[in-house]
Amino acid sequence: MTNTHALIAALAIAAAGPAAAQVGTGPAAGPMIQGTRLDLVADGEVTRRPDLVNISAGVVTQAATASEAMAENSRRMAATMAALRKAGVAANDIQTSAINLSPQYRYGENMPPVITGYQASNQVAVRFRDVKRAGSILDTLVAQGANQINGPAFALDKPAAALDEARAQAIATARARAELYAKAAGLSVRRIVSISEAGGFAPPQPMPMVMSMRAKESADTNIEAGDQKMSVTVAVSFELQ
Repeated sequence: MTNTHALIAALAIAAAGPAAAQVGTGPAAGPMIQGTRLDLVADGEVTRRPDLVNISAGVVTQAATASEAMAENSRRMAATMAALRKAGVAANDIQTSAINLSPQYRYGENMPPVITGYQASNQVAVRFRDVKRAGSILDTLVAQGANQINGPAFALDKPAAALDEARAQAIATARARAELYAKAAGLSVRRIVSISEAGGFAPPQPMPMVMSMRAKESADTNIEAGDQKMSVTVAVSFELQ
């Protein structure tokens, strides 16, 4: 080999050295499975009594002019908000969700539409923390001028503890199922290789309700919260031996 060829070979080896070292120090591919791998999906579910009620309440008014419709809407909405505050609903549990003003039209055949008046609406999202009083508060809102109410939807104020219980139940279910598979296959569960969660889920508990504009003050609305289910799904991989 000539001196020139030897120099080129030495440079090639020196350049390849760092690259080879980088490959050797890469991240580990994960835990090695020596036995049989078993992948399972399991659910955990708990039941709780809801302690929050969410509804949408508002006022819809109509008048000949836009300013009249908005003025009447503001007056009745003020009374509605005052009723909420008097009932003990906290300010941070009331949030304006929509304000709308739109013209009303009369349509005729082969004629352009004619504006006949205006409709104004103001909606607030309200959260009740006293579930037992929710029905009577809604009746009071209607008596004070609210003529559009939708809901309720029930929820838990602090769902974390319930979801943790569902998680523990899901893991216990997965382990019991793994023991069953292992026994049927003449093996034993050596260890858990991985765990992943698909997410907690609390299905909404809606009770569609629309109160009439002509609802009477003597109305007696009953709201039953019932029970709410909360579930968690986990995927667990086991090593059997």
